[in-house]
Amino acid sequence: MLLTLLLQAAGGLDVTQLIIPIAIGLVFYFFMVRPQQKRTADAKAFRQSLAKGSRIVTIGGLHGLVVDLTEDTVVVEVDRGVKLRFDRSAIAREVGSKTTAAAEVPAAS
Repeated sequence: MLLTLLLQAAGGLDVTQLIIPIAIGLVFYFFMVRPQQKRTADAKAFRQSLAKGSRIVTIGGLHGLVVDLTEDTVVVEVDRGVKLRFDRSAIAREVGSKTTAAAEVPAAS
């Protein structure tokens, strides 16, 4: 009886046995790997496009104004006369015009 079960289980390779793992791999690539690669490339392009005068936020949440740039570092002025040096990789985002415009609007009396 055991021999009969083993002979029945030893069938040939079915095409669906190959299609399912390949499909899972493709879904994983298109929904996980590819978007992460795009985000990494976008972040690298952003950091390379920084310019003096840009208002930025660091990964740690520190807001400031870019006053000097080198290939690897950014000098950020956080208050009058207070300048800090950061790696370019520590810059999270640029503060957009919406945020600065909202902050400049005076409160209604």
